[in-house]
Amino acid sequence: MFNYYSINGKLLFSRNKYQDLINISEDDAFKLKGIVYYLHNLPPIHSRRSFCISDPSLFYLEKEGLDLLQKKATPTRTSIPEWLIHKIKCREIMAVNTAYPFWLDVLDINLPPKWRIHLVGTGDVGGILAAGLRLLGGGHISMIGLYGKDDKSTKRWEYEINQILPAFSEATLPNVTIIQEEELFNCDLFIFCASVGVPPVGEESKDVRAAQLEGNSKIISSYAVMARKSKFKGIFAVVSDPVDLLCKAAFLASNKDQYGAYDFLGLAPEQIRGYGLGVMHARAVYYSQQSEDTKHYIREGRAYGPHGEGLIIADSINNYNDCLSEYLTDAARRANLDVRATGYKPYIAPALSSGTLSILATIKGDWHYSATFIGGVFMGAKNRLTETGTEIEQLDLSDRLMERLNKTYSELGNY
Repeated sequence: MFNYYSINGKLLFSRNKYQDLINISEDDAFKLKGIVYYLHNLPPIHSRRSFCISDPSLFYLEKEGLDLLQKKATPTRTSIPEWLIHKIKCREIMAVNTAYPFWLDVLDINLPPKWRIHLVGTGDVGGILAAGLRLLGGGHISMIGLYGKDDKSTKRWEYEINQILPAFSEATLPNVTIIQEEELFNCDLFIFCASVGVPPVGEESKDVRAAQLEGNSKIISSYAVMARKSKFKGIFAVVSDPVDLLCKAAFLASNKDQYGAYDFLGLAPEQIRGYGLGVMHARAVYYSQQSEDTKHYIREGRAYGPHGEGLIIADSINNYNDCLSEYLTDAARRANLDVRATGYKPYIAPALSSGTLSILATIKGDWHYSATFIGGVFMGAKNRLTETGTEIEQLDLSDRLMERLNKTYSELGNY
């Protein structure tokens, strides 16, 4: 069934034959320990460069799309060696897409023991996010670098955050420092928090995020090109709105040559992650606790899609109720405007729930909500970052929920 290869002591295998690789026997393949790499070939514009093989069905993936969220039946047409099934259970198989020019680079990717984080945009969201990372990230973050166009604001946050410290404690908190533009991509994780076009309170439209798309797309595209030129290998995290669409803008801008043609020499799609869904889940929990009919959401529910229009809250994955799900979706979606109705901009919960807590969960390898690349679209769903790449949660989703998901997926794909 599989062809086995070895490169520098690392095991690669595939259902396809690669003439430029040296074959080895299955017996020899079995002797090679650690992470192994499954080679396949799919169009880069719609497919990731690498991801975690979390289910045997992923060996038979012919295209990437929304069905990545749906649990598949175990393949029966051919047998898979038991030792590979064991590696799947241990999350020790990484899929590698050989259609990418630099696919061999994936074999040398290792997650850092402690992360060096650089953040662009020291406004309300960026400042609070960075403060949260310092308070909670001591065991996982080595340093936090701040960069912003407003020197006074950046200096203010550097002063303030470094003065957050528990007394009489041996805990080591990551140092916060101001960095220069040329240092931006000398890190393991880059956070984009810059933003323009946020309407003042009282002048917002129904969906504030849509008003930010044009301006923020231009800004993030410039940073994506910088990442390409720097040959950045880390995570490019997007916190500014509209998160999902800005992720796509970064991916496309980074992968064009000087003539505007796609060459896929920039950021791989799995390097880009959008952080906006965490707060929508938290808002759904908040409103769900106000009624006995929806209190089960915190245990059984899921959030999907973008941070704004197109959001999908499922009240339960075990016993999906469309009416209750629509209610929670509407409540979470309008929470942004409810806060604005009090006379304040809503940035505290997004900075901490979507930003700090979700980013920390990412680097710790924990399950969380973020937008990842699914068939050419960045769409929010429960996922985690493993040593072998991103694992997206797969569930037995109801037909009605899949209808809602497909609608959102199509709308995101139309941008």
